[in-house]
Amino acid sequence: MNIEGEAGVRGAEPVSGTPAVRRIYVIATNFKQRLSGVTSTIIQLLPLQARMIGIAALGPGLPSNLPKLKWWQVPGLLLRPEGRPFRIWHARRNPEMLAGILLKYLFRAPLKLVFTSASQRHHTGYTRWLIRRMDAVIATSNKSARYLKVPNTVIMHGVDVERFSPPANKAEAISAVGLDPAQKYVGCFGRVRHQKGTDLFVDTMICLLPQRPGWTAIITGRTTPNHASFEAELRARIEAAGLSDRIRFLGEQKNIPDYYRVLSLFVAPQRWEGFGLTPLEAMSTGVPVVAADVGAFSELIEPGVTGEIIPPDELEAMVAATARWMDDEDRLARASKAALDLIRSKFRLEGEAAKILDVYNGLWQAK
Repeated sequence: MNIEGEAGVRGAEPVSGTPAVRRIYVIATNFKQRLSGVTSTIIQLLPLQARMIGIAALGPGLPSNLPKLKWWQVPGLLLRPEGRPFRIWHARRNPEMLAGILLKYLFRAPLKLVFTSASQRHHTGYTRWLIRRMDAVIATSNKSARYLKVPNTVIMHGVDVERFSPPANKAEAISAVGLDPAQKYVGCFGRVRHQKGTDLFVDTMICLLPQRPGWTAIITGRTTPNHASFEAELRARIEAAGLSDRIRFLGEQKNIPDYYRVLSLFVAPQRWEGFGLTPLEAMSTGVPVVAADVGAFSELIEPGVTGEIIPPDELEAMVAATARWMDDEDRLARASKAALDLIRSKFRLEGEAAKILDVYNGLWQAK
């Protein structure tokens, strides 16, 4: 099974199996079949968490190399786990919170309920009702925390610094994916759609590339059928500008870290985002980022040091900011090193997993 995150396929260390319920202390729920950023987060975290605690996922749409409970094992959750007074039911969506509430209060399962919120909008009354019944709440950013009406812990996402790492040789990395090592590359990765701002990136490149023959733009990510006309319109704009060979749609890629490694600059032009992992992945690969002020981007990027934050949905601002970075090689080099230092000191995936475990332990240790 191929699992794609925001920008491409994300791997997971094999930890497969159907574990014994009595030794599972945390259930990471994933009730959504369709791939999403939430699903990607679970896929990345679970192998690390499985080294720390007995944990298993529950739900569809997950690869076979993760520890997973089968649906027929769910009745086993009504019994206490071995050596602990209760399990943790970790939800990230409304249906998962509701299922946990039903198990705990209707079926009297020995559970404590944890919810992670990435939302940056006011919750509906129904969602607030669900959240109030959680025993602990995690926000993925300070922005998300401000929309919560209950006590919460901010734990920002991390990135796998081994998987997303700089190339030993940039020219060789570029050649390895079939691109021209004589060019510099600026990228925009993620699903191709209006919400992701792919059109803003394309229009920015149409403005900038004619005066910068040493640069090429690449776009990776899936285009679903209902967004095919959007991509077709962008391709028509590119062709009309005579830039079809320098603004390239590469489609969905399984080896997405290899494509980060060819970049000298990354642009995150989203109009809306819950959190947004692509800037972390880019910076972990030593690539500075120009990003719209959506999601958690302003909490990830140090302006002027590892990249730049611009107002969302403003083409002129994106053009100006991107041009400043493309035209200053020394600044790009300094920001590349600063981005690596930032990610490795503050945004490791292992750190995220450890902080979530602290939340679990806080519930187990509470009187």
